[in-house]
Amino acid sequence: MPLFAEHRTVLLEPAVEQLAICEDGLYIDATFGRGGHSAAILAKLGEKGRLIMIDKDPTAIAAAEQRFANDQRVQIVQGSFTLIESFINAQQLTGQVNGILLDLGISSPQVDEASRGFSFMQDGPLDMRMDTTQGITAAEWLASVDEQVLANALFTYGEERLSRRIARTICEQRQTQPLTTTLQLAELVKKIYPRPKPTQRKRIHPATRTFQAIRIIINRELEDLAIALKQSLSVLATGGRLVVISFHSLEDRIVKRFMRDKARGKDYPMHLPILEQDLGKQLKIVGGFIKPSDGEVQYNPRARSAVMRVAEKIA
Repeated sequence: MPLFAEHRTVLLEPAVEQLAICEDGLYIDATFGRGGHSAAILAKLGEKGRLIMIDKDPTAIAAAEQRFANDQRVQIVQGSFTLIESFINAQQLTGQVNGILLDLGISSPQVDEASRGFSFMQDGPLDMRMDTTQGITAAEWLASVDEQVLANALFTYGEERLSRRIARTICEQRQTQPLTTTLQLAELVKKIYPRPKPTQRKRIHPATRTFQAIRIIINRELEDLAIALKQSLSVLATGGRLVVISFHSLEDRIVKRFMRDKARGKDYPMHLPILEQDLGKQLKIVGGFIKPSDGEVQYNPRARSAVMRVAEKIA
């Protein structure tokens, strides 16, 4: 089976539409995944257009090479999107990029492949690294993390209300048996939660928030997002679009605040007579947030939490 055949791209047409692609433009798909957005972007580019595909996951890069290596308009780069600025600077393309797409979260193949350690529904090694060539695994982190640090992480990054109980149980468990597999962790968390009453509506799996929090920590997702957003300002051309798809409230909050702050400009005291051009505004927010349609959610349930925001560089 081809490496790119398993993934259903979220907000495919709306994202590409919001990039406002010009045929000869330069674009960056900073989270290639399995190439759904990239393919749609390339379909709108002419012979002189260019697309840079970036992903930290080696399997995503393998999929990109399998599918697009022969396209002369394409450049494939393995690494974090925090390298956008240095990569573009090295090619002397600073301020010339017409659009950047950030499709955050994890791809379906990463979730569905048990060996990656992202899924609490099937057993596999407790890894959770998007880039499997570097960094510590989730199992290694859980083996040594301080209980209070773990509790704070589960509460902050997973918005887990039972964070302290879960952290305490994990730390007690590792004294007798290390947590090395996904189902070990999932079952441990599941036992902590009270069973739902028959009359209660179906809720998410009890381990959902714990897995989310650990994944965010292991991959530095929120820190890296903040860095990439900041770098986009120097990379984009005037009129260039920044399109970001988030999958949980923590990501979306960072994106929303960044776009809002750069659209407002400098924060001067209210009483000062400041001219509009002196505010230093760098972005213009394009429309409101965009959610998947009911039809898309029905076709692809993993799209249900997606939120897309768009901004355009004005200076």
